[in-house]
Amino acid sequence: KYESQEPMAIVLGEPQAVGAPLVRLHSSCFTGDLLASLRCDCGDQLQLAMEMIGREGAGVLVYLPQEGRGIGLVEKIKAYNLQDKGLDTVEANLALGHQADCRDYGVGIQVLKDLGLSKVRLLTNNPKKTDAFIYGGFDLEVVDQVPIVGPIHEHNLRYIATKRDKLGHTLPKDI
Repeated sequence: KYESQEPMAIVLGEPQAVGAPLVRLHSSCFTGDLLASLRCDCGDQLQLAMEMIGREGAGVLVYLPQEGRGIGLVEKIKAYNLQDKGLDTVEANLALGHQADCRDYGVGIQVLKDLGLSKVRLLTNNPKKTDAFIYGGFDLEVVDQVPIVGPIHEHNLRYIATKRDKLGHTLPKDI
């Protein structure tokens, strides 16, 4: 089960020495991160995050074991099958009896705290991540939410539009 897996942190430079380093909490995506699936933007966001942190010279990427927005790989594949039949990503999760997004960012935030950070610039389009910092009681301030938008194309357009329209992600309105 995913509960037994641990988060991993990739730390570049000395982020605690930076006033508010660039950080990314990235949920695992076997299909996007490792197989370069075109259905989602996960792999693109992972690559962009590493490039952006690299340009800064210091920052943290926390890789969280939360496959398929927290439902696991097997359930995610079932959701893909439902998407092939016309449901969007949110509808598919709900049809399988899951929440639209089951992820919990608390452990990732705690990793950042354990690294000695008190302020961060958060690479995300997801307001739920920012809310986890604000309402989670971790005393770690998000001083800026930095957008991270990868290539949008015919294969991921519906997925990205659904994240914007149904999950409230901050994404371009013209997609």
